[in-house]
Amino acid sequence: MVGLIKAAKMGSGSSPCASCKLLRRRCVMDCIFAPYFPPDDPQRFALVHKLFGASNVSKLLQELPVNKRGDAVSSLVFEANTRIRDPVYGCVGAISLLQNQVSRLQMQLEQAQAELMSIQMQQHLQNEISDDKSLVLAATINLHQYLNDFAASTANLIIQDPLKTESLWT
Repeated sequence: MVGLIKAAKMGSGSSPCASCKLLRRRCVMDCIFAPYFPPDDPQRFALVHKLFGASNVSKLLQELPVNKRGDAVSSLVFEANTRIRDPVYGCVGAISLLQNQVSRLQMQLEQAQAELMSIQMQQHLQNEISDDKSLVLAATINLHQYLNDFAASTANLIIQDPLKTESLWT
């Protein structure tokens, strides 16, 4: 609020606001444009005036509450700048371009998430296979141990009584 009062007082001082300067009129104390179009940025008002006209902007600002006027002027300036760059579509063209970029980025994000999920699944499967390999290795070691024990016990039987061995094989 203090900034608005300072800007309004600037309009009534030695330097008129940008709109009064462009329109070549005396800037009064309660100039509707002074708080939003300071004298050090005349191009800002010139763009808005060219597209909307000073009378229309004045009417629009007078109909709005004071706390909404700054946002309205920012929107008017943005629209005027985008109309200079794109006379046909203006803001709509800029918004459409941004929406397309958002859509492309969302697709890229979904692809990245799918790839991440695939990598996580591969890691999980590798961990399970690694665990299975460990189980197979342990079972193989146990089997070898069992066979070694069996071979050792069979060898002991053969050494102790070779005739009893025959009954083991039949």
